[in-house]
Amino acid sequence: MAFSLSTSQAHSRYEEHTAQPTAALEAARRLERRRLLIPFLPYVLISFLHCVLIIFNLPGSGFETKQLLMPALALAAAWSMWRVRPWPRGAMVLVLAALTASWVGDGAGLFFAGLPTLPTMIGFFALAHIAYIVLFWRAPGIAAPKRVPWWGLVYAVWWVVTLAVVGPHAGALFIPLGIYGIVLGLTAAFSTRFGRTVAWGSAFFLISDTFIALKEFMGVPQIISDVVIMPTYTLGQGLIVFGTVVLLRRRARSFGWLAD
Repeated sequence: MAFSLSTSQAHSRYEEHTAQPTAALEAARRLERRRLLIPFLPYVLISFLHCVLIIFNLPGSGFETKQLLMPALALAAAWSMWRVRPWPRGAMVLVLAALTASWVGDGAGLFFAGLPTLPTMIGFFALAHIAYIVLFWRAPGIAAPKRVPWWGLVYAVWWVVTLAVVGPHAGALFIPLGIYGIVLGLTAAFSTRFGRTVAWGSAFFLISDTFIALKEFMGVPQIISDVVIMPTYTLGQGLIVFGTVVLLRRRARSFGWLAD
């Protein structure tokens, strides 16, 4: 669908579309979300397979399946937005940058075999979180609340508690751990501006990274980390991207930039 509306008409239509959702509008949004699940099915299947292989310690649980996760999620994001014109470049560049940095972080031991794996992984995931922070804060192409809810302060409490518990065991990585915790907490806090789906995704991402810290520095039993880390990580990343493209498509449809 081409630009059939003037700018003023588009903004007026968008305001009407977002002001007071009616029952019909909510039903349309639910249908839209169900349709959007289709591009995410490959990611869901690969995530499920990878997590099962890890939990049951089966062959293929390493880089063979892990390095397929973020490309599948990037494909889902691009597939979800391919009919939108103009393409929301600002938001999508940030999403794809976050997924690329996450992919490199996932494969830190593979791509940088000569470097310490944990610090390298932390570095690339910090870049991923910075991309998400910019996305959530600037919200390019997305109508989002202007303020983080007051309860977002819970992530400041999480940072203090985590650093107090894990920090004494981190040794030389104490400062990188603290800095990464700030970045991770900011991602989770700012994600609340994008609604429940994205906020839940960031919370699951935070849970995953918290258990990585407990595993690496405090020796949490392997079975606990296997059951928690990758399931919450894959769920978190998936919800962040899914929730973001839902918002982008909703705005594009309201402006008449997305064909039915």
